[in-house]
Amino acid sequence: MMKRLPLLVLFVGLFSRSILAGESEVLQSRTGPFRLEKQVCGLNVPWSLAFLPDGQLLVSERPGNLRLVSRTGNSFTVSPPLEGVPKVHARGQGGLLDIVLSPRFADDKTLFFSYAEPTPNGARTAVARAVLDLRNQRLTDVRVIFAQQDELPGHLHWGSRLVFGRDGRLFITLGERFHRRDQAQNLGSHLGKVVRIEPDGGIPADNPFRGRTGAKPEIWSYGHRNVQGAALHPRTGELWTHEHGPQGGDEVNRDLPGRNYGWPVITYGKEYGSGKDIGEGATRADVEPPLWYWVPSIAPSGMTFYTGGAFPRWQGNLFVGALRGELSRLELQGDKIVREERLLTGKGMRIRDVRQGPEGGLWLLEEIEGCILSLQPEAGKKQG
Repeated sequence: MMKRLPLLVLFVGLFSRSILAGESEVLQSRTGPFRLEKQVCGLNVPWSLAFLPDGQLLVSERPGNLRLVSRTGNSFTVSPPLEGVPKVHARGQGGLLDIVLSPRFADDKTLFFSYAEPTPNGARTAVARAVLDLRNQRLTDVRVIFAQQDELPGHLHWGSRLVFGRDGRLFITLGERFHRRDQAQNLGSHLGKVVRIEPDGGIPADNPFRGRTGAKPEIWSYGHRNVQGAALHPRTGELWTHEHGPQGGDEVNRDLPGRNYGWPVITYGKEYGSGKDIGEGATRADVEPPLWYWVPSIAPSGMTFYTGGAFPRWQGNLFVGALRGELSRLELQGDKIVREERLLTGKGMRIRDVRQGPEGGLWLLEEIEGCILSLQPEAGKKQG
């Protein structure tokens, strides 16, 4: 069994903290062994991870902190919270959520982040851009570039994954806030949508609903419940997403412009408590069917396509984190998902984010112990 890392946490939020790294465990997949390494633990509900060009990691914590993680030898240093992060609605599932670097980060030092923004009427999903001042460990020039029109009470279903397309436009996933699921089919609302904007907040001229009366011009696709995973297909450059179903019906979708993904009219999920059907059923001719779905739910969060060299037999696979304690490895043939393998079962983890590291490993954020984990090849052994 993997041992829990010793933690040295002194005056959290005021001083840096050093944490020993290196605990690992060898596990098996269908393609061969791999090592699960515990790199850092003790973070406060980590939600998103980004790799900086200088080798540091940037991690968001849902209560509202952004931290730098640096490695020296066999230990990591976790910074105090960076200054300049706006106030967040840190209740329920809300708080500081996704982070992504500008495609030109090496030049402009700009990052983008999503969060639950408190408002007079409740809260809403918002996205801001800022300049990262590494020397002074703070954000400067913080500007909100998008915010949902819908300001609602409640603490659920914020969506919030951010992905840059190959054309430099920014995709933002938006939940339907649970109690307003009917609005996912309403093109006059941002609830339950994927939107696409310019990095400065402008609206691309080729957005599918731009110019349509009664429709929000930012909308890219609609009929979503709570999208917490998004990534670009490495071959086609198309956006793929996954979203939470209720009781069953978690979905992986090829997220195409202008398409309807069904919620809450078409779904494989069931009502909480009663188990009754939702809407009209699981399929309809004008609704895009999922590429893959889970019944029962795995509660997906975070995903990435693997393109690295550390695991040759995983190249082209789609990895989906699960809050119910697993990492799903999905094998593809073209644009079809043909097989699944569940990794990390029985570990009692809540996998929140999944990223490919610059060295070719897979890096995960785990909520319960607040850990940064990585999957690495076992020394001296190859897959298959």
